[in-house]
Amino acid sequence: MKRKRMVIGISGASGVPIAIEALRFLKELGQFETHLVVSAGAELTIQQESPLTLEDILSLADVTYDNRELGAAIASGTFKTSGMIIAPCSMKTLAGIAHGYSDNLLLRAADVCLKERRRLVLAVRECPFSAIHLRNMLTLSEMGAIILPPVLTYYVKPCSIGDMTTHIAGKILDIFGLDLPGFNRWGSDNRDEHLRT
Repeated sequence: MKRKRMVIGISGASGVPIAIEALRFLKELGQFETHLVVSAGAELTIQQESPLTLEDILSLADVTYDNRELGAAIASGTFKTSGMIIAPCSMKTLAGIAHGYSDNLLLRAADVCLKERRRLVLAVRECPFSAIHLRNMLTLSEMGAIILPPVLTYYVKPCSIGDMTTHIAGKILDIFGLDLPGFNRWGSDNRDEHLRT
């Protein structure tokens, strides 16, 4: 059976562990061929936020691309994918996508998802949001992108960064109909009794 394709982009905002969790699960699941592109800013963030090296993260994907490779397969709408996840999505990346400024592969791949009406999930990272950020998010939401800031959900009672990361990665993958182990939904049997009433 031919595997579906999923594009993963990692940009330079804080939140690299979310992409790592998603890549690990997709690799374990085995149903998707993952295509990964990492921005130069993300390479710097990886050094700050992960014990993994860039090479370790690249090894989690089936296919990797240099962000300068504008002629890569994922830059064309004829290359069929299930969509794209950008986690984390910096405000610079958000602005580039919102305004069609596709000067690198990550931006071009996102542009392809919009024009082909494929799922584009953006785990936007900034706090607080400025009016510019909010306008760019509205613009992309109106174009069909899904804006999913990694906002903590307290009903799962996260005790660690790992719990939070799993929950956010689970919310992202849920958009593609995938159930990440450890992702707790509202109304799940594993919540505390007082939340059931």
